Amino acid sequence: MGLTLDLSRTPVSAPVNLSGLTREGLRQALIDADICPPEKAKMRASQVWGWIHHYGVTDFAAMTNVAKDTQAKLAAAFTLARPEVVERQVSKDGTRKWLIRTAPGIEIESVYIPDVGRAGALCVSSQVGCTLNCTFCHTGTQKLVRNLTAAEIVAQVQVARDDLGEWPSPKEDRRLSNIVFMGMGEPLYNLDHVADAVDIIADNEGIAISRRRITVSTSGVVPMIPELGERTQTMLAISLHATNDPLRDVLVPLNKKYPLDQLMAAIRAYPGLSNARRVTFEYVMLKGVNDSPDEARALLNLIKGIPAKINLIPFNPWPGTDYQCSDWKTIERFAAILNKAGYASPIRTPRGRDILAACGQLKSESEKVRASVLRKAEQAAA
Repeated sequence: MGLTLDLSRTPVSAPVNLSGLTREGLRQALIDADICPPEKAKMRASQVWGWIHHYGVTDFAAMTNVAKDTQAKLAAAFTLARPEVVERQVSKDGTRKWLIRTAPGIEIESVYIPDVGRAGALCVSSQVGCTLNCTFCHTGTQKLVRNLTAAEIVAQVQVARDDLGEWPSPKEDRRLSNIVFMGMGEPLYNLDHVADAVDIIADNEGIAISRRRITVSTSGVVPMIPELGERTQTMLAISLHATNDPLRDVLVPLNKKYPLDQLMAAIRAYPGLSNARRVTFEYVMLKGVNDSPDEARALLNLIKGIPAKINLIPFNPWPGTDYQCSDWKTIERFAAILNKAGYASPIRTPRGRDILAACGQLKSESEKVRASVLRKAEQAAA
């Protein structure tokens, strides 16, 4: 926890959004606000929990098994408000992207990708901006503003389910079946809030998405990897992209602090690692940089003995980058070497490129467009 950045900057006067409290946090909040006495707090918390996370209500008055005077007390002390959806876009391939404003000046993007996982996956953000400066990632060109709270992380799931019409929480025929922490930010630099959000999302009496269907991706914050496993029991993904330290130092500068030998040791020690709980290695395919057959064989040697699959990600171009996407035949040849060695290595089909929702593209374009509009307005005023 020593590496978790305290960047929440939550306004002191803002009412607490109950959506971001764990079960125990909710129980204690009800006691502290004199909503109910301690001996009834567990029962009352269970009632409120179901309304928030199973039924998706945003108004305390909708809690029909809660007395009206208690509803009024809840409304006076807390909020269930959703954040503002500034923009909603739907790709021609069915991908959906939401630009969400959670507070003044705080905007994040979340992406729903159909036909991923069991039914569809939601890519959520854990920070506003990023500190890692991975050179192939457009999102990483944005400065870090702050960590997201658990409520802001859970809100991304709520917004998606609002849009997909998935309240109350369905047990079967879900459209949203998987959560991936692969949006803006480094989740392990915000582990406290990420862990609370996972506890909320995975609770069987609420949103009820299994921990085995929640994946947390890290660029390699080595000291926090074991703690992630112990606290969340989620699936682990590693943003790898290179098989040697000199190249990874360039692509993922965090590697200078935590080189590959340390990273691989932490992965091998990840709690619960097995053939049923494999690590996912993410590997973006960069033309002439990391896509040769020799690199494929080096990757096999690097991950030898680790239950794993490798997601090969065609590079998503963005304005100003010097990188290019590997040719499709080159990617297929790379995948064939991995497959022959017994590793599942799907080539990730680029999704949502037309709305800048693909891997590494989140928020950058919308942020640039708004900055341009602001500059024009300032010039007109002058």
